[in-house]
Amino acid sequence: MSALEKIAYYQNRRDEIPNQLLAGELVRDGNAAGISEIVNNLENKNKTIRSDCLKVLYEVGYLDPSLIEDHVDDFLKLLNSRDNRMVWGALIALAAIADHRPGEIWAQIDNVIRVTETGTIISKVWGIRTLARVAAHNEKYKIKIFPFLLNQIQVCIARDVPTHAESSLPAVDLKNKGQLASLLESRRAEFTPSQLSRFKKVLKLLEKI
Repeated sequence: MSALEKIAYYQNRRDEIPNQLLAGELVRDGNAAGISEIVNNLENKNKTIRSDCLKVLYEVGYLDPSLIEDHVDDFLKLLNSRDNRMVWGALIALAAIADHRPGEIWAQIDNVIRVTETGTIISKVWGIRTLARVAAHNEKYKIKIFPFLLNQIQVCIARDVPTHAESSLPAVDLKNKGQLASLLESRRAEFTPSQLSRFKKVLKLLEKI
């Protein structure tokens, strides 16, 4: 049975378990050919097959980013998809490999910023993670990306502030941490008690930088 035949669609399943099991199998075996087969179906005419394949790939990325990093261009291409599921799935994959392929992602940084700013909340969450990890690798990258990250924290609803702030931490250094700390403090009064608890945890992480 080929790797593709093991995705949820071909198992007549509507849950994600077959895709997660396949990802684990591909990682365990270091199956580059199987991964390439899945990548080749990211543009399958069947929407469900495309979605299942992307799920498999970012699940592989969670476990071993090195196995999907060579396919960075395929994930970047998906950012132009009209299917939001493919866009945010691609951003999850890109976040997984951003430490491995920051230069390739930087080459299309304006597009990554665009989909992060205009996309769904899931796209925003994973776009911020991708951008912060890219920024961590180069001062030039950081100069462009960090102000965008600050702006996302400034304009988002209070509930999302801790999430976006924590995701931005890879882009924080001794020179810019004060900017983030000041912004976070300016929003402190907006939080509910439960949100404030998480907010304080983010502040402690920031203090350690």
